[in-house]
Amino acid sequence: MSGASGLLSCWPCRQDASPEQRRGGNHVAVLRPFGRRALWAAALLAAAPPGLGRAEEAPPLRIGYLALKVPRPLPASLVEPPPKDEGVQGARLGLQDNATTGRFTGQRFALEERRAEAAEEVMPALREMLGQGLRLVVADLPADLLLQAAAEPGAVLLNIGAPDDALRNESCRRNLFHVLPSRAMLTDALAQYLAVKRWRTLFLAAGPGPGDQLYAEAMRRAAKKFGLRIVLDKPWTHDPGAQRTDTGHMSIAAEAARFTQGAPAYDVLVVADEADDWGDSLAWRTTDPRPVAGTQGLTPTLWSPVHEQWGATQLQRRFRAQAGRAMTPLDHAAWLALRTIGEAAVRSHSTDPGAVADYLRSPQFEVAGFKGAKLSFRDWDNQLRQPILLAGPRSLVSVSPQPGFQHRTSELDTLGADRPETQCRAS
Repeated sequence: MSGASGLLSCWPCRQDASPEQRRGGNHVAVLRPFGRRALWAAALLAAAPPGLGRAEEAPPLRIGYLALKVPRPLPASLVEPPPKDEGVQGARLGLQDNATTGRFTGQRFALEERRAEAAEEVMPALREMLGQGLRLVVADLPADLLLQAAAEPGAVLLNIGAPDDALRNESCRRNLFHVLPSRAMLTDALAQYLAVKRWRTLFLAAGPGPGDQLYAEAMRRAAKKFGLRIVLDKPWTHDPGAQRTDTGHMSIAAEAARFTQGAPAYDVLVVADEADDWGDSLAWRTTDPRPVAGTQGLTPTLWSPVHEQWGATQLQRRFRAQAGRAMTPLDHAAWLALRTIGEAAVRSHSTDPGAVADYLRSPQFEVAGFKGAKLSFRDWDNQLRQPILLAGPRSLVSVSPQPGFQHRTSELDTLGADRPETQCRAS
């Protein structure tokens, strides 16, 4: 059902809404006229249990959206500045798709948004939501705040902002679902592709940031897991701030050449630069002609604007029409979080938050994500299993899991922590 056309809108997003309505955080779906696209939705109505269509006056399933506006450093390039509404636009589109389905099953959905300006505002905002009866909350929060939020009684959180592997292992929580792929899933996806290409020797360059270090550690594990060899593991310490001067390109080129000079023979330079600060500086500037992959170059990702297969073009166009820009991985994670809730509500024939959360854990749960496979949650760590795109700047290069990597239950479980590897004990 994730291919639903944009037939509905949330009230504050409408062009004819007043400024006061636009500023409001309560988004309730409003039906617009539709045409022949209703045929697929009519099939849902036919499949619904008797009497479900008569429950149209039932209260809506209220879904929270809680985000922390993390200050971002000036990006290395101003070609694509970070959007200020990243994430929430995906959630609003997911609300529309849920409402399209709910119109034919007698179910309604509402989205209530809270975007904290500072870390100390996050928990009061969450407690306010819980006090108002919300239980299902889509959370764009860093790992430490996410764990604090998961400790609140009654909260069921869908993580779209923290890729930390610890949250899926020793720090896992039963009421914490992960829509966003873990770093291990991303690096496993890249390592599989490099193994298939027989590009087995790697030069790993890691930045100083905490996320860079965690990404590099995940890449080390992935290399060992899939038979690759890191011949040089080197920290990047150069400050790229001078690249905007008149001779900036010359200083970056000289630094990249020095950084890679004298390295043992390698096939691919893998960079760990989650802040997108310096990783692009290495491409085309290495001493030896080598491809760049990792957080820049050939990038493993949940979503990319270049993805057009399995009906993704339709989703990309609807998002661009709504937001006026391309859909980012965070936007897609938020959209997918809303869709998982909507799909669970439809399939469980309930808008009770507890019943929806239980259905997310059930073996029957599936949701489509425009990536060529049905997605479902792993029962050992609540991670949404899903394909990972391997995208270049202008084209989709590949999709992992790669052919030939088999698994006894699902090839998707070759990405990230499998059941025998997990350190999660919450379930």
